[in-house]
Order: sequence, then C-alpha cells, then structure tokens
Amino acid sequence: MDTVKSKSSNVTGLVHKFSKVLRFRATGISPDDSIRNPKLPEKDEDLTHKVFKNSQSFNGDDEKVINREAMEALIAKLFANVSAIKAAYAQLQIAQTPYDPDTIQSADEVVVSELKNLSELKQCYLKKQIIPSQNSQMVAEIEEQQNLLKTFDILSKKLQSQLELKDSELIFLREKFFESDRQNKTLEKRLNPNNCLSAFDNLHLSALNPNHFITVLRHTLKSIRAFVKLMISGMESAGWDIDSASGSIEPDVKFTKPAHRFFAFESYVCRKMFGDFQNPYFSIPKENSSKQRHHQRQFFESFMGFKSIKPTEFLLQNPKSLFGNFCRLKYLSLVHPKMESSFFGDLNQRTLLNSGEFPASSFFAEFVEMAKRVWLLHCLGFSFEPEALIFQVRKGCRFSEVYMESVVEDGFFFPSGDSSPEIFKPKVGFTVIPGFKVGKTIVQCTVYISPA
Repeated sequence: MDTVKSKSSNVTGLVHKFSKVLRFRATGISPDDSIRNPKLPEKDEDLTHKVFKNSQSFNGDDEKVINREAMEALIAKLFANVSAIKAAYAQLQIAQTPYDPDTIQSADEVVVSELKNLSELKQCYLKKQIIPSQNSQMVAEIEEQQNLLKTFDILSKKLQSQLELKDSELIFLREKFFESDRQNKTLEKRLNPNNCLSAFDNLHLSALNPNHFITVLRHTLKSIRAFVKLMISGMESAGWDIDSASGSIEPDVKFTKPAHRFFAFESYVCRKMFGDFQNPYFSIPKENSSKQRHHQRQFFESFMGFKSIKPTEFLLQNPKSLFGNFCRLKYLSLVHPKMESSFFGDLNQRTLLNSGEFPASSFFAEFVEMAKRVWLLHCLGFSFEPEALIFQVRKGCRFSEVYMESVVEDGFFFPSGDSSPEIFKPKVGFTVIPGFKVGKTIVQCTVYISPA
C-alpha cells in the first residue's frame, strides 16, 4: 500500500497535464446536441465509499491483486473523465463563434461536473476507498472511447468548415483573377493598338513596309503559342508522356529546364503551319489564277479583305475556298490521328474534314484562328516586291546574332568575334520560329541553343 501512496502526486500531475492540452480555436460549427443537452455522468458507487479493511480479511497476495485492480479501474475512470472534459471544452470553444449561449452554458456544466468527479477520484485514491467492481474498468474504457469519438466528430466538423471556407476563398480568387485578366487584355489593346489588325484599316499598298509584316508576325506567333498550350494541355489530360513526345520531335536535344520542352512543340507547330510558305497560296491549286503582274496587288487585297472576318463563319459559307483547303490540309498534317483519338476518343473531326465539312469543336476553332493568322501573314508577305522570304537554320550550326536570336534570353553567354575557340561558340539545337527576309530587313529566326 506504500507503493500506492507514493504515486498520489504523479496522478495529480497527470490530471493537470491533461487539462493544459485542452485548447481549440473557435470556428463556425453547429453545436453538438449531446453537449447542448448534457447528460451528467452518474457517480460510480463501485468506485466510491467502500473501504477494503472493513469488508473482510485478506492475505498479502489477495491484497496485491485487489490493489492492482483498483489502480486499473481508477486509471480507466480517470482517462474517461479527462476525455469527457476534452470533448466538452472543445464544444465550449467552438460555440463561441457564432455565439451560442445555451451550448456554452451546457458545455461549461459538463466541464465543471467532470472536474468535480476528478476531485472525488483523487480523494477516494488518497483515502484508499476504491474497490473495483467486475465491469467498472470496461465501462470506463467504453466511456473514454465514446468521448474520443465525440471529440473527433467536433474536429471533423471544424475541418469541414475550414475546407468550405477555403473553397469559397478559392472561387473568389479565381473570379478575381479572370476579371483582372480581362482588364489586362483590354488595357493591352488600348496601349498597343498595333497588336490589333484594325490598325491596318487605312493601309495602302504604296505605304507597306517591313514593320507591318513584323506586327502581323507577332500577332501570328501569339496565336501559335496559344494553340501549343492547348495541345500540351490535351496531351497531359490524355496521359501522354511529355518528355517522350518532345524527344520524338527533337531527338538528341538536352533541355536545360523541363519548361523548355514547350519550345519543341512550338517548333513542330511552326514547321507544319509554315510549310510551303515560300510558294504562292502554299502551293494549293487555284482556278483562274491571275498573271504574275497582278500577283502583288492580289495578295494585298486578299489580306485587307480577310483580316476582319471570322474564320469559322467563313469556312461554313465557303468550304471549298482556298482558305478552307488550307485549313483542311494543315489540320490533317499537324494533328496526328493518334493525337486526335486520345484527345476526343474518336476520329470524327478527320472524317468531317475528309468529307468536305468542318468540325464545330473548340479545339478546331482555336486551330482555325491560328490558321487565319498564318494565312494573313502569307498574303502580306507576297504583297511585297520582291515577296518576303522564309528561312531556318540547320541543327548544329554556329549561332549568329545577325540571323538568329535565342529563345532563352538568359540561358547562355555568346562570345563575339570569330577569334573565339570553336568549343565556346554555341550551337543551334533546333529552329523554334523561322526567320524572314523582307526587302533588306532581316527578321531573325528564333532558335534553341543546345547545352554544351
């Protein structure tokens, strides 16, 4: 029994430690009905007001067994009381926001009642007035588990409330982002009117100069990059291996950053869309073609008349036009059947194109917008005398600042002069965007430099 006495202070300290960890932040959660209308715990008569010494005589071994059972019952009851306090105190804190006076009062009563029970347990322990019944320990353990479940339920409601709040904040921020993006685009159009082809409304053939071509080229590249992003997004959604796909486009090229794989797809789209750019109307047969002396003005009039149309509506009204044939041929060349099947689950778009019709999907609409801008750039290029020339550089060529620019602005150091050792002269990995020669003006091609 001396051993039991020596543990008195430890049990008291344990009670204080449990009371210190009962802290919860207040959140807006509906109160627990079991806390709102508490059922105050009944006193366990098996654990109080019974004295061993007056019941019967025990030998030493029986006394040790009873003491051990008494301690186990006491600890079980102690944890049950502490768990009840924890659940009630959690509800007490939560009920403050929004303020619920009834729940606060009922939870406070439970806390006070359980603290009194703890005090009584302490007194029974000190006075050795605990005789365990057959099921007292099991009942206490069940009460502890019930209180823990109640606490976890309160915590789950708290987390659910926080999750709903974060979802609301996310929706608000997403809407704010889209609104800001729309405003930025509006401001960009106002600040940079050259980005809009409406600035060419009063353009005359005699006033045409290379700056007009450069403006339309930038307009075209913006659409190409938008389509490339859409294409990569479709690949990721379909579960494509982007590394393998970019590697199949540009084999043996090491990308310094994973994001640089985008340039391989951009290079692929540019090669397909600008193929046969140097030939009138991309070598598409044209009935009743004009003589060579009318060539320049004819292309300029095509540019002026076509720049303000909506391409999807034009295709519906003119499915057999030169532009319609251009879109059909370029789509079938650019979008591989495997790609289309993985994006849409079928080959219906190819079937429609082969039958002389055009799909109504958003993917094809984005493609047609890109095709329109390439077509306009082609018409404007052939409006010059002589017509604009397109060029690109081979893989492994030395980098030239006259004809090339690096797609990665801060990726490499380019030493100037021919006296630099060959090992320090950067090499072209592949051409991303072709270059153009408009009269005496060189529009540099954009290249990706291979890492040494």
